[in-house]
Amino acid sequence: MNQEILNEIINQDYASITKTIEEFLKNQVSQNNSKGLIFGLSGGVDSAVTAYLCNRFFPKESLALLMPDSKISPKDETEDALKLVEELKLDYKLIDINPIVNQYSKYLEPSEKALGNLRARVRANLLYYYSNLKKYLVVGSSDKSEYLIGYFTKFGDASADILLIVSLYKAQVRKIGEHLGVPESILTKKSSPHLWLNHFAEDEIGMTYDEIDSILFCLFEKKLSVEETAKIIQIEKHLVDKIHALNKNSQHKRIIAARPFE
Repeated sequence: MNQEILNEIINQDYASITKTIEEFLKNQVSQNNSKGLIFGLSGGVDSAVTAYLCNRFFPKESLALLMPDSKISPKDETEDALKLVEELKLDYKLIDINPIVNQYSKYLEPSEKALGNLRARVRANLLYYYSNLKKYLVVGSSDKSEYLIGYFTKFGDASADILLIVSLYKAQVRKIGEHLGVPESILTKKSSPHLWLNHFAEDEIGMTYDEIDSILFCLFEKKLSVEETAKIIQIEKHLVDKIHALNKNSQHKRIIAARPFE
């Protein structure tokens, strides 16, 4: 791995980035005549940073939904989310989605992966239910690394009115989290969507986020070829090929729906 590339990704003006997000949030709330913001809070770094940003600029008009599935969600993850709620004094609702998922399961063919994505879509339904109820904008917590490789559920965790951190790579999300005061235990935690038992992102993707970020940065910011990227990062070419293919094959997830004349 080329540490210089990773340093180039990480070394940003996070005070300026925070200010840009502040202006964006305030404009979006005003333009959409919204009364506030709602977001899912899992206890992971992306949702924690999203919570800190929303609370920083709309402390009285932010609602966090904690939506574990008690069958598969780690208890300590929910406990971490509750600690964030307490620290930030967030308005929140804790909803165990397991009974909802169980009801669906009674009528569906068994599939661990499909059921995992269903969990993400159940959470999106609940977010938009309360969005309707309170006239709040739904704030998504997808970061750039996961967005570019399609590591999200279409119409699930990707469902949002605004995406605050989608322009930040995972390494940058951790650094802005540090800038905002997110606890170290969350900043260093292994990322997981918790769609099934023992579900960890790096294990499923097959490489670390530092590797993913570095590859994406070279491909999309530096506009390098696959071969050039592998050489400059000092990484095996098949890993670059994999990330390139994940991006290409997930293009459909980054558009609302395909249109024949556009």
